[in-house]
Amino acid sequence: MTQVKVYGRADVLRPLRSAVSDVLHSAAVDVLGLPETKRFHRFFPMDPEDFPTPDGRTERYTIVEVLLFEGRTVETKKAFYARLFTDFAERLGIGPADLEVTLLETPRHDWAIRGVAGDDLALTYRVEQ
Repeated sequence: MTQVKVYGRADVLRPLRSAVSDVLHSAAVDVLGLPETKRFHRFFPMDPEDFPTPDGRTERYTIVEVLLFEGRTVETKKAFYARLFTDFAERLGIGPADLEVTLLETPRHDWAIRGVAGDDLALTYRVEQ
């Protein structure tokens, strides 16, 4: 299970929403092993005064937060980061200096989904990889 939040300047993020979602989903399916049907992305386009650009970044500065079940290896997480850096640059024109990614892992028992705790769900995919 994952939930993804994407923050960026409204003038940059809004036109790219669909493409950003596709990039995130491809990486999650290919690297994290999520099923094709699991696409939970939320977008937070912000006015420039509400989303200041840090030094060394451009107006394309984007923050991606991924909440996910714990269990993936460090290697898997690093492969996910690498895939996002590559695909954001190549497919969206958002270079590595303008992308920050944070993975927030939680135990499955700390989620409630479809009326049950996450550790009681029968998943169709592996989390431990």
